[in-house]
Amino acid sequence: MPRDASAVEIIVPGGHGRAFEARRGQIVTIEDVEGQQIADLVAFNADEPGEWLSPSHTRVALMSMRIAAGNVLVTSRRRPMLQVVRDTAGVHDFSVPACDPSRYELFFGIEGHRNCQDNLTEALAPYGVDRVQIRDPFNIFQNSPTSPEGALVLVAPVTKPGDRIVFRALMNIVGAVSACPQDFLPVNGFRITDVRIRVSDVEPC
Repeated sequence: MPRDASAVEIIVPGGHGRAFEARRGQIVTIEDVEGQQIADLVAFNADEPGEWLSPSHTRVALMSMRIAAGNVLVTSRRRPMLQVVRDTAGVHDFSVPACDPSRYELFFGIEGHRNCQDNLTEALAPYGVDRVQIRDPFNIFQNSPTSPEGALVLVAPVTKPGDRIVFRALMNIVGAVSACPQDFLPVNGFRITDVRIRVSDVEPC
C-alpha cells in the first residue's frame, strides 16, 4: 500500500458508533474487521449540514437496489457525495432503517439495548447533528435479499475478515458509522465485532 502519512484510522467498537471527516477527493474505506458485521453509514455535507446522504434519492439515481464499483451515491439534493471505488463485499442494503430503541422494545421486549440510531446520534453530537437529522442509513455489508414472494429476508452477511468498501468523497463530508449491535437476528452472525474506518489521500491497495 502506498505510504500516506495523512491517513486517519478509526476503530468502531462492536455495538458502538464513531464519526469521521473527509475532504473532497479523499478516500474513505469501511472495513469489516472480523467478518459478518454490518456498518450503518450516514453522512452530511460538511459545508451545508442540511444536505445528507440519501438512500431513497440514490435508489432513483441508480434505478437499482444495489450498489457496485463505479456507482455514485447522492444526497437529499440529488448531488454526488460518494463514489464507490472498490468493493470486495458485493452485498449491501439501503432499504432497512437503523435499529432504534423501539425495535428492541417492540420486537424483543428489551429496554436499553444499544442501537444504531443512538450510536449515530452520539457520534455526531459534537458536530451539532441531532437525532431527527439522522435519516435512513446505508447498511454496509448487510445482507437483506427479497424472496420470490416479495418478502424481506434478513440473513447473515457474506463478508469475510478484511472485506471492505472504498469510497471517494465528492464533497466535504462529516459522517458516522455504527457497528450494528443487533444480536437477536442472524444479520451480524449473532456476533458483534469491530469495524475500521480509514480516511486517506491515497487509495488502498
